[in-house]
Amino acid sequence: MFDAASSPGQNRRPLPPAQSPADGVPTPRTPVSAQQPRPGRAADRPGGGQRDAFFDNAKYLAIVLVAMGHAWEPLKGDSRILEGVYTVVYSFHMPAFILISGFFSRSFDMRPDRLKRLITGVAVPYVLFETAYPLFKNAVTGSHEEISLLDPWYLTWFLVALFVWRLTTPVWKLVRWPVPLALGLAMLATVTPNIGDDLDLQRVLQFLPYFVLGLCMKPEHFQLVRRRSVRIASVPVFAAALAVGWWAVPRMNTAWFYHRDSAQELGAPWWSGPVMTLAMMGCSLVLTACFFAWVPRRHMWFTALGAGTLYGYLLHGFLVKLGDYRGWFEHPWLHRPLGEILVTLAAAAAVTVLCTRPVQRVFRFAMEPKMEWAFRQDAAALARERQKEREKVGV
Repeated sequence: MFDAASSPGQNRRPLPPAQSPADGVPTPRTPVSAQQPRPGRAADRPGGGQRDAFFDNAKYLAIVLVAMGHAWEPLKGDSRILEGVYTVVYSFHMPAFILISGFFSRSFDMRPDRLKRLITGVAVPYVLFETAYPLFKNAVTGSHEEISLLDPWYLTWFLVALFVWRLTTPVWKLVRWPVPLALGLAMLATVTPNIGDDLDLQRVLQFLPYFVLGLCMKPEHFQLVRRRSVRIASVPVFAAALAVGWWAVPRMNTAWFYHRDSAQELGAPWWSGPVMTLAMMGCSLVLTACFFAWVPRRHMWFTALGAGTLYGYLLHGFLVKLGDYRGWFEHPWLHRPLGEILVTLAAAAAVTVLCTRPVQRVFRFAMEPKMEWAFRQDAAALARERQKEREKVGV
């Protein structure tokens, strides 16, 4: 599945997906030459393409796992089984989401309209939510948390990372061996504790190989994991992963899966950083492939929610933090099996609601601001619009 092309974009023209600032990754659309009705495709959308239900389903399911994982954090210390499941989920849910982000960033370049979408759909939401989270904590707890745009707070690290990754996309298209280079940078980051916390660069670098791998992938790579044989094989693989996760709970530091610290900061010898980077990436890709194998290919009731995953991602953090600040997770009943199941279902339901269109309409001002006043008019874009108008009137 993960056979990376050495230099994407040089020997073939990349697919032209339309970018969608609302969900952190461009809107998945089929190329014009492939716009024929096929099973598993969503209905036609404006813009001349079709959304691929598979990718929308994958994004929604991945964001549900993210919300569940955050809800499990206050509870996992009392349950070895829950912490084992937590470890397995954390090994692939963000890699899967980042890989899709890279796949649909292949056409990104420095064209003004794409830079504008990057600013309004990623940079501006980062500033707003990086400000909102500490203010929310101050309002709920009465504390005096400072606002710092250089130190990503809680979930906002992903916006910083996505901004950097997408901005460097032309570089990864240019170099001959993008994935080995990105992997080398990730390995070096794990032995460099003095990188510090500014812009969460440890995470930016350690998750970078997944984004670059997505840039190098082709549609046929995703077709490989959608085979029935892969779906069947993924069942024992996931079972083995859960067993290993349960075994590793008292033997391994879960913080390795966060990719936010160097080996030295985790109390491990420096050489373990590169080794763990390679080992964890191998495990993550295997489990990501198994996850993709079970993602539905047809249009489901939750497919449309895949377009609002960034809304669910950024907004569910307020609910998790509110429960943490108010001590809701300290209730003894929630630390029992039935309580853990209830928290899991509540997290899934909450993030599902936050991905819906009514929520998107309410928070679009923060997630997808147009900000026409902030940008110069693009002469090329204006010329294209004038040409479209002429074509409409038959000129």
